[in-house]
Amino acid sequence: MQRRQFFQQSAMAMALLAFYRSDVFAAGLQQNYQFKPLRNNIGVFTEQGGTIGWLDSKDGFVVIDSQFPNSAPHVIEELKKLGSKPFKYLLNTHHHGDHTGGNIAFKGLVEHVVAHENSLKNQKTTAEKANNLDKQLLPDMTFGNSGWKTKVGAEKISAHYFGAGHTNGDAVFHFENANIAHVGDLVFNRRYPFIDTANGANIQSWIGVLDQISNKFDNDTLFIFGHSREPEKITGNKTDVAAFKNYLQSLMSFVGAEIKAGKTKEDILKATAIPGAPEWQGDGIARSLNAAYAELMVGK
Repeated sequence: MQRRQFFQQSAMAMALLAFYRSDVFAAGLQQNYQFKPLRNNIGVFTEQGGTIGWLDSKDGFVVIDSQFPNSAPHVIEELKKLGSKPFKYLLNTHHHGDHTGGNIAFKGLVEHVVAHENSLKNQKTTAEKANNLDKQLLPDMTFGNSGWKTKVGAEKISAHYFGAGHTNGDAVFHFENANIAHVGDLVFNRRYPFIDTANGANIQSWIGVLDQISNKFDNDTLFIFGHSREPEKITGNKTDVAAFKNYLQSLMSFVGAEIKAGKTKEDILKATAIPGAPEWQGDGIARSLNAAYAELMVGK
């Protein structure tokens, strides 16, 4: 069993590394970064890795996610151009390295790093296995399933946890006055997702999480997504959330039907698209197929 777990963990690490590298490669082609306001002094930053959200308030800055150690200083530099104010909070949507690797750039600068309690556990465990705990800035404030609230300047910020999805520690951070919600990797917009089963991901639960997000927020909510196939579509609305839910449902229906038809895993992995969700494209369809197959085969 330990040998099997080792290979499962190794396979997950290799897949995640390939996913990160695809973002790094894309950023290298762009050779720049984007620091863009959205509304109500809230904006986004993109370079490589997961999308960063930021708030510029009279009382200080709030940053959501941190990408990598080499890109995080760029968002810090841009925010400092807006004024000499303290960095109040760094909020992590989940533990993956393209969202928390840059935390270390905020060491000695930010007052608090905040994440769901499972995200902290995952980040610490992953760093210990990689023997790079000294290169992490771990959350010093965590919250449970009931969420968390704070206020910075005039903006109210609430954190929500809806259950296992992309991992078992995904948080949604909502700027209430601006009505902007950063959902992290709970939505991959038109891009095949990474499904971290080693850290609690569950597709059926993820579908339910997306239902809760749709019920929680209204039609005026502007969503920030962790990743998008097209760089300009890192923000969107409830229609995009529903489209990603349809992708996950279509994935499970397709793989379930293939299993019922007696197809082997090798046969299923030959698929080049998910019927019912043609907008999802790019590299990495095997990640989805493998995760769905493993989930559907539990107990068989």
